[in-house]
Amino acid sequence: MIEQLACKLGRNDEKPNIDLAVKLCEAMDAEGVQEIVGGLSSGDQAVANDCIKVLYEIGQRKPELIAAHADTFITALFAKNNRLVWGAMTALAYIAPAAPDALYARLPEIVTAYRKGSVITVDNSISVFAGLCAANDEYRAKIFPMLLEHLANCRAKEIPQHAERIAVCINLSRHAEDKGAFIKALEARAGELTDAQRARNTKLINKITQQ
Repeated sequence: MIEQLACKLGRNDEKPNIDLAVKLCEAMDAEGVQEIVGGLSSGDQAVANDCIKVLYEIGQRKPELIAAHADTFITALFAKNNRLVWGAMTALAYIAPAAPDALYARLPEIVTAYRKGSVITVDNSISVFAGLCAANDEYRAKIFPMLLEHLANCRAKEIPQHAERIAVCINLSRHAEDKGAFIKALEARAGELTDAQRARNTKLINKITQQ
């Protein structure tokens, strides 16, 4: 499988990596996935970069196929290679609904990566946290207040996108107080938004209110 990576084919585009991900998904090839996971620690940065791409492309399509490797992705959050860091958080965002217990068991590490991460890492960590909130009430009680704090303090231009990521767990919420707190957090920062951002938030609020 490693020989099918873009870097091994002398390619500078991602198509071979995406094609490989699709191939592994169609075959539900756990052994092939294991080989790609092994490439993350190969010592070859180009191989590692392509492998993480393959893995989160698999996560987007068949999260259950990479869910067993949650611990490997969490460890990769602390790699020196930032491509691995944000790629690993992307993979975790896809598998959070499929492997919430594994992620919650290492929540402090994920939170650390979120606090220190790049823009893409932070974006995907919000999806991780929302996925964990949706998993069960125990996780929700721990994590949802952190998401509200994030909405109160993140950059204004990030609010609409992050709010939409968080809305995944709002949509599944049985807790009216959480829905109200989420809407209040968005309304509190409405004055900082552009007209387009405010309209995007208003659309999301209306959708949630109607549920």
